[in-house]
Amino acid sequence: MPVNLQNGLQAETISSTISIPTMATRSMLKPPTSNGVYKPHSKSQTITTNNGPQMADPSVVLSTLGHYLARRLVQIGISDIFSVPGDSNLILLDYFVAEKGLNLVGCCSELNAGYAADGYARRRGVGACAVTFTVGGLSLINAIAGAYSDDLPVVCIVGGPNSNEYGNNQTILHHTIGLPDFSQELQCFRTVTCYQAVINNLKDAQWEIDCAISKCLEESKPVYISIACNLAAIPHPSFSMQQLIPLSTSPKQSNQTSLEMAVEKAAELLNGAVKPVLVGGKKLRVAKAQAAFMELANTCDYAVAVTPSAKGMFPENHPHFIGTYWGVISTAFCSETVEIADGSIFAGAIFDELETVGFSLSYKKNKAIIVETDHVVFPNGLRFGPILMKDFLWALTKRVKPNSTSYENYRRIYIPESSPATSEPGEGLRVNVLFKHIQKMLTDDMAVISEAGDSWFHGQKLKLPQSCGYEMQMVYASIGWSLGATLGYAQASSSNGRVVLCIGDGSFQMAPQDLSTMLRLGQRNIIFLINNGGYTIEVEIHDGPYNIIKNWDYCALVDAMHNHNGNCWTRKVQTEEQLVKAIEIATRDHNDCLCFIEAIVHRDDTSKELLEFGNKLAEMNSRPPKSL
Repeated sequence: MPVNLQNGLQAETISSTISIPTMATRSMLKPPTSNGVYKPHSKSQTITTNNGPQMADPSVVLSTLGHYLARRLVQIGISDIFSVPGDSNLILLDYFVAEKGLNLVGCCSELNAGYAADGYARRRGVGACAVTFTVGGLSLINAIAGAYSDDLPVVCIVGGPNSNEYGNNQTILHHTIGLPDFSQELQCFRTVTCYQAVINNLKDAQWEIDCAISKCLEESKPVYISIACNLAAIPHPSFSMQQLIPLSTSPKQSNQTSLEMAVEKAAELLNGAVKPVLVGGKKLRVAKAQAAFMELANTCDYAVAVTPSAKGMFPENHPHFIGTYWGVISTAFCSETVEIADGSIFAGAIFDELETVGFSLSYKKNKAIIVETDHVVFPNGLRFGPILMKDFLWALTKRVKPNSTSYENYRRIYIPESSPATSEPGEGLRVNVLFKHIQKMLTDDMAVISEAGDSWFHGQKLKLPQSCGYEMQMVYASIGWSLGATLGYAQASSSNGRVVLCIGDGSFQMAPQDLSTMLRLGQRNIIFLINNGGYTIEVEIHDGPYNIIKNWDYCALVDAMHNHNGNCWTRKVQTEEQLVKAIEIATRDHNDCLCFIEAIVHRDDTSKELLEFGNKLAEMNSRPPKSL
């Protein structure tokens, strides 16, 4: 079962022993007698097996497909599944409701259910959602694409058509595009999941479920499971196991010869460098290499940075931590330290145009070792593999010589950042002042979720306390992701800490409904809505009237969702004094409820990092076409 780690990191031992049960072992164990089982009523009753109809043993309690799937979800560490009901998944949802240890969370939209499963997987190590056929699935798919981009294991369960409809090319079903072929949903999910199981018979159902879940854990990617609506309540011997056979992934292993050669070559390069640095990226999570990266950092004494999407994956109180490496918008003096290094190791970094600010990074590529999840690339293009990232980092720890030169140089040039000036009485609230006070309120047991936009850039400047989590979605960058992700992340958390969401008004308008689900669940999140009247990040890339949105009375909207049912407190602030008072109330007097603080700021109030970022993206987007 997954183990929660600090900073919301995925467990490194989610399932370490297993083999998927073979066809011959499916019905060897006696069936369970817990919720969701099926009891034969007479000796004359028949059941369907792999060998056709058989007489049922009246002493045997048979289990159903729905019960089996629910048990498997609990087994891998899922205690909450995010769902939207529809006519083809209702019976299946009954089994989720009945399963001990599994809580069915009803969401307002499939999109937010997917976002919630994404956030849940970030904290718990695996997530799940359940929706109905096609209209539900295609609404969900945007969120699943984002989970795929961030290597998050999410089990997507869809209630499918009646099993009798498969192979019938004459029938047109509802929730389709009006053609007899209803495979559009499956075709779409093939591009954003690592495994697809369409279960339209009982014979292969257990096998398909186990394969899908195993692949989800093994690849750390979403999977798609479609279950015919008339099968969930039907028993089958393959589901009837008193104790579930442990699921197993096929353990990946490093090639020892390649590993030894790569470590030797890396140690030679790094030990020969004058001022080497260490940079961690977001793939540390999927590679389960955080502990190995930490040990290497402790051993080598190099200056240590992270890429923006890896913020929160390395403790920021580490003595050699220098901040976020993000090209021209890096933490102060971080880029200078990284880019002057004559030896560097990038572990788990990805180099898309957002992480690199339009592919503008200036580190010495001819001196950089790139460590991927399953191979290592050296400056001359030489590649060694298969090598697991964590194996390489652990082995390298034993070979590198301590060298603190890069950090010492960083300390020589470092000038502490000044805090934003205190506002004049009655002066309008500024965004940097808002984040100054968010910084002051952060504690070890909190987590920060940053929405796409200026929250990205201000969020990178936050100094996270030990164990404080941090999440953002950078590669896919789906505006509106963060509210649903906050719902899931908070639900997955076992601590008493609160989740702090920083979201702009434009992003909030994309998918606000499931704030009501947070209220229904009694979550204690603190939401800062930054109201600047539009899509500010788009304004800085290319402005136009389409970037201005209709202003809502956001506090009134949240109060309407609350509707005097649950624990909720809202406040609109326009000055620093009002903000300080609101945070004090939210963290003291209303510590037991969801707090929503709407911060009114000027439309043109942005970080300098957003201005530079927007300019770089505008340049990227406006490149002329290549000559034919």
